[in-house]
Amino acid sequence: MSLEDELTEEIKKWATKLDDALSTAKARKDRGDKMLLNIRAYRKDSGHFLECGDLIRSFECLIWAWALLEVGKELGYLEA
Repeated sequence: MSLEDELTEEIKKWATKLDDALSTAKARKDRGDKMLLNIRAYRKDSGHFLECGDLIRSFECLIWAWALLEVGKELGYLEA
């Protein structure tokens, strides 16, 4: 399997996990609503870059989305 194939599989795997996490995520405060909006935007951007074949940017968007989700939970803005 090529490096490109491996990265594509990782993107798909983590995108699915993120989608699952977002399906149960809830904002606890106004800031949480803003964070969820940004997380979903990064998730959408990841899909766009994947379709365009820009695997690095696609994966990078997933990393940002996950980071925001984790920070939001840690700070009490999100419940997931």
